[in-house]
Amino acid sequence: MAEIKKIRKQTRRAEPVKRQEKAKKAVVKVKKEARPAKALDKAEEPKIEPVIESVKEIGEDAKKKSEYLFGLGRRKTSIAQVRIYKKGEGRITINGKELKEYFHALELRERIFSPFKIAGQADKLDLTAKVQGGGICSQAEAVRHGVSRALLQLNPNFRKPLKKAGFLTRDPRRKERKKPGLKRARKAPQWQKR
Repeated sequence: MAEIKKIRKQTRRAEPVKRQEKAKKAVVKVKKEARPAKALDKAEEPKIEPVIESVKEIGEDAKKKSEYLFGLGRRKTSIAQVRIYKKGEGRITINGKELKEYFHALELRERIFSPFKIAGQADKLDLTAKVQGGGICSQAEAVRHGVSRALLQLNPNFRKPLKKAGFLTRDPRRKERKKPGLKRARKAPQWQKR
């Protein structure tokens, strides 16, 4: 019995050493097989000058685009982050899509255009908006609210007509919570006399 234990101890000690030796041999083989990288010829070198010019053009566009007015609009559970660019042509993009692609209904598009029409700035400004939450109608009204707030930064004189139209007021109406014992917020189960 004692002899068997001695043999087991010897084999346990020998196994890790063998593993280490195999690992060293594998590393040496990999080093021998590695080849030096080819040096690039002058003909293969990338041209840097056109890339720099295109970066300058992008930088100028970014400066033009960076001059914007921000407005945050809300309606029900929708939140719209609106940017109005001063030097524009009347383009409107919402969540990376054009207005007609995002809002198919004409009525919803008119809701977004209405603050521009009141202010008389429809063709002079570009608009980009990120909208989250809610349905299509509440998203359109959230964008309208954001546009109205951003237009105020452009010219404070727009306040009276926009306020009169009700575009600056945050509509507080939301879905009412369900009550215990009722089926919905107010709907109760049918009353039984007996």
